[in-house]
Amino acid sequence: MAGDESKESKEMKSADRRVGVAVDFSKGSMKAVQWLVDNIARKGDYIILLNIRPPGKYEDNQMQLWKASGSPLIPSKDMSDPDLMKKYGVKPDAETLDIVMKAASQKEFMVLMKIYWGDAREKLCDAVDDIPLDCLVIGNRGFGKIKRSNSSKFIYLTKIWPRAIMGSVSNHVVNSAHCPVTVVKEQRE
Repeated sequence: MAGDESKESKEMKSADRRVGVAVDFSKGSMKAVQWLVDNIARKGDYIILLNIRPPGKYEDNQMQLWKASGSPLIPSKDMSDPDLMKKYGVKPDAETLDIVMKAASQKEFMVLMKIYWGDAREKLCDAVDDIPLDCLVIGNRGFGKIKRSNSSKFIYLTKIWPRAIMGSVSNHVVNSAHCPVTVVKEQRE
């Protein structure tokens, strides 16, 4: 009997997981969303799309209030409202929203969005603690000027300069966030 109770307890805890995915509505973030819905999302989860707007001066009083803590959680039905999204300064990609909304209806999870203003590295780590998130998925655009190679020089570079290999945002989040972080690499052709 005690074994059955712990199994039920685990199911109840996992039924309300909060999984974050960083979205800037690029191809890399769309791939991260696709990876999340294919590999992590399950019934009862809360999938939270995290959009980080660049730091700057914003006139809207609400944005001034939300600068430190981010916007309120935005329900999925409001993500397609162009007037509301314009108010937040966000232009969601219809294809990315379509991926997550179709999966939400099939797998029965809830989709929300939260917008932060500031440095993406810091704000993604803030989101992990503020919401709080059980795990985070982020996309990675690639290596920049350093190309992957099978040589020992590549292995040496990854040890002395990991930011060049992973990217400054993903590297910072992987090393600083207080939850598991999955980095989904964008495939370059």
